[in-house]
Amino acid sequence: MRRDSLLAAVGVGALFIVTWLYRALEVTNSTTVALTFLVIVLLVAAGSRLWASAVVSVAAVLCFNYFFLPPVGTFTIADPQNWVALVVFLAVSLVASNLSSRLREREREARERGDEVLRLFDVSRDALMVESTSEATRALAALVARRFALSYVAIFRRGGPGWLRADFGRLPEPIADADLERAEAGAAGVLEFDAATRAYLGHRTVEAGGATVQLVPLRSGSAAIGVLACAGRPVEAGSLDALAGVVAIAMERVHLLAERQAADLARQGEALKSALLASIGHDLRTPLTAIRVAATNLRESWPSQAERQEQSDVILLEVERLSRLFQNILDMARIDASSVREDQRWVHLSELAEVAREQVSQALRHTPVEVLVAQDTVVRLDPRLTASALSHVLENAAHYSPEGAPVRIRLEYRAGQVRIQVDDQGPGLSAEEVSRVFDRFYRGQAAATHTGGTGMGLALARGFLAAQGGRIWAESLPEGGARFTVSVPADQRGAQEAL
Repeated sequence: MRRDSLLAAVGVGALFIVTWLYRALEVTNSTTVALTFLVIVLLVAAGSRLWASAVVSVAAVLCFNYFFLPPVGTFTIADPQNWVALVVFLAVSLVASNLSSRLREREREARERGDEVLRLFDVSRDALMVESTSEATRALAALVARRFALSYVAIFRRGGPGWLRADFGRLPEPIADADLERAEAGAAGVLEFDAATRAYLGHRTVEAGGATVQLVPLRSGSAAIGVLACAGRPVEAGSLDALAGVVAIAMERVHLLAERQAADLARQGEALKSALLASIGHDLRTPLTAIRVAATNLRESWPSQAERQEQSDVILLEVERLSRLFQNILDMARIDASSVREDQRWVHLSELAEVAREQVSQALRHTPVEVLVAQDTVVRLDPRLTASALSHVLENAAHYSPEGAPVRIRLEYRAGQVRIQVDDQGPGLSAEEVSRVFDRFYRGQAAATHTGGTGMGLALARGFLAAQGGRIWAESLPEGGARFTVSVPADQRGAQEAL
């Protein structure tokens, strides 16, 4: 409005300047004057609305009549032909102004439609990146509000007897349920398309605390699955209908993603159960068979005292293996329930290796262990979780190393981290195994030639370390074997200080 007023004032001013200039130069040719005035009218019409160019047109007619048509200095017209010229001039200026205004209006509409198309494209692209979470619908409402520069966007869905709302922005007062009911009812039945608005029927405009809100049903096929509410600026009906279609598709996609994730979790759970049962069944059968055979032998009279001692050792060894298996199962359940809690204490680095070796002493009975402590220092961490994680790594190294081949442990403190490296002389790891070796129940290619083991040890080690902010990774060594590196955040103090 201000721009149109300014252009009208500039146009009238330009008419007066041209009139003064032509009067000063004694230009009396009416055709020249009329064409000059017409150019000014067209220039104003090209940049303003119709009313502004009409004002300039009337001003041009008055100037033309008063200053250039005889008798000059009056609004009287003596020659009837001048009446025709004046009327033609006024008609041409008004028609030209109207055409220019219509052209500008069409240009504005085309620009707005192009802008709406780009906004719809942006929403369609962003909707494909909305993840299936509890806040997915709210995130969808937020991106619609941002892309379309709206102050309020809400997505309503049926939730029992009422409505579930996910919104972005605020309204002075909530939208009445009756308005939502009517908007949803508008989508019932056969789809009807309004060619004039380029939208399906069912749109409603309501007032909520003085704010104008546009409501449009969300459809999945011909069925209504919710209502989209928008406020802040008017959105053309066709664009709003297309936007509702995009939102409905995005909601269906989020729903399908949630179902697929649930199906994947269920499938993984069944796979884990099958793997667990198969692995545990195997690992239970072996020690139970050994215990039964040893116990049967002890009942006989033929074994000597040394043989009876050997059979007793077998029973104790297998009972210890069973105890460790059941402890692993309990630890895995604790990790799944996020019930592992750290208890930090001050300990020597060397103590971690000693405790871990003691926990798996039976597994290491045929495997020498070489321990190298880079510096004598005392660190503050959870020794129970760290030693338990290290014990599983040592057990894995002993399981896959040749009998008699040493396992090397290096412990050091560096940059706020306790770093422990465990090197074995086993078959090493392939690229696929490096990425999967910490998965539950995963046993590598070398497991085909090694009996026993449930594939839980390294997964437990990762869980124990994660509970205290640590991590573990694996790599294959160029000279053969594998290296497992444990890193745990820890504080440090001098070894000479009292614990």
